[in-house]
Amino acid sequence: MSDKLYIFDTTLRDGEQVPGCQLNTVEKIEVAKQLEKLGVDVIEAGFPVSSPGDFNSVIEISKAVTWPTICALTRAVEKDIDVAVESLQYARHKRIHTGIGTSDSHIKYKFNATREEIIERAVAAVKYAKRHVEDVEFYAEDAGRTENEYLARVVEAVIKAGATVVNIPDTTGYCLPSEYGEKIKYLMEHVDGIDRAIISTHCHNDLGMATANTLSGVLNGARQVEVTVNGIGERAGNTSLEEIAMILKCHRDIDIETNINTSKIYPTSRMISSLMNMPVQPNKAIVGRNAFAHSSGIHQDGVLKNVDTYEIIDPKDIGLDENSIVLTARSGRAALKYRLSTLGIELDGSKLDGVYEKFLKLADRKKEIHDDDILMLVGADTAENRAVRLDFLQVTTGMGVKSVASIGLDISGQKFEEASTGNGPVDAAIKALKKIIQKQMSLKEFTIQAISRGSDDVGKVHMQVEYNGHVYYGFGANTDIVTASVEAYIDCINKFK
Repeated sequence: MSDKLYIFDTTLRDGEQVPGCQLNTVEKIEVAKQLEKLGVDVIEAGFPVSSPGDFNSVIEISKAVTWPTICALTRAVEKDIDVAVESLQYARHKRIHTGIGTSDSHIKYKFNATREEIIERAVAAVKYAKRHVEDVEFYAEDAGRTENEYLARVVEAVIKAGATVVNIPDTTGYCLPSEYGEKIKYLMEHVDGIDRAIISTHCHNDLGMATANTLSGVLNGARQVEVTVNGIGERAGNTSLEEIAMILKCHRDIDIETNINTSKIYPTSRMISSLMNMPVQPNKAIVGRNAFAHSSGIHQDGVLKNVDTYEIIDPKDIGLDENSIVLTARSGRAALKYRLSTLGIELDGSKLDGVYEKFLKLADRKKEIHDDDILMLVGADTAENRAVRLDFLQVTTGMGVKSVASIGLDISGQKFEEASTGNGPVDAAIKALKKIIQKQMSLKEFTIQAISRGSDDVGKVHMQVEYNGHVYYGFGANTDIVTASVEAYIDCINKFK
């Protein structure tokens, strides 16, 4: 009989720490429901003590999903645990994830403590959490750089205190796969009572080895993996859920099973990408745009003769419909609704009508509508609820002439108009915008990306604007890149505190 590997998804906690990728509670509930459909065992819903928003999200996610365990992160601090307990009050299956740094670097510089004091704090946190919930997970932060003998002492102590899961994070992504695998193997062989707890991996991708390290941990005895959809997360990200799931599906000889419904991988990936405004790199394993594309003549010839020559995964296994309906301006509501459903989005009534109207306007400007275009339409923040909205934008530009922009804004119902020249159309438009919004703002980052290909494509713009000592992240999407840039800037302004 196959071993069971538990999938612990931290897209809504670690993944959401990416600058500019924060979700509101409604969006988090939407993601949590999709993760439930995907088949994840544990959803880490947030860090409740960190903000009222995180606290409320854990509460609402607990109400929204049924069978996954809902997990709340804490430090080894009683107040953190108390707040986590309160946030989990509606969860059918609840877990507290508490812990502390165990590497000498963390002990000395972060906590100004000794090894013995860290063990005492770890045990106290687990015992305190255990008073409130049965399922307690302990994380040994920076375990990747923690000396194995000391790490084993910590793990043994927290298991005796009642921990049901022990997380061994490679917090900095430093370990080599052989090194991380040996660490897990050492714990399996040297910790008294290791059979009473599940060992978990949590690997970061700083050196591009997160998936390899996670798999090495699994092969050496770990039976929970902490992952994110699309591998998102702090710095270079985390282990990708889709990579681990498909590695185990392809390598049946490993004889380890998960609950993941792999046909939901692609729609889940696209949902996360759209809601978080974080594009998936084209060459990303499993879910990238080019993952099943072949341009080499030799490869094309081989695939045409037999797809198995170069494809080890059937695209349908991840929910990628090769024969998907091509949407154009002549497509009806039924075709749009069908395509949305294959992407994991169910819309009816006025919501479908609203998206369909936006779809028709976009389809008039583009020959074909792609999945990312549709997700952009569904996930776009509706302008109706914004304090600052773009009424109109007119730009004159070209070679040998000065760029001139005229802009109209609606600010809480009041109309304003301005014009300006600039070093190019985007510069002129933003200068005109600044004449109306008279604040000391500075543009820190400006990134343009096409959703797919072609001169008629929708362009995505990501911006960082600094105001009053804080950096705000904005997003805009339009077939006109100047309009998209102004909308991204306005998105930042609407977030000013």
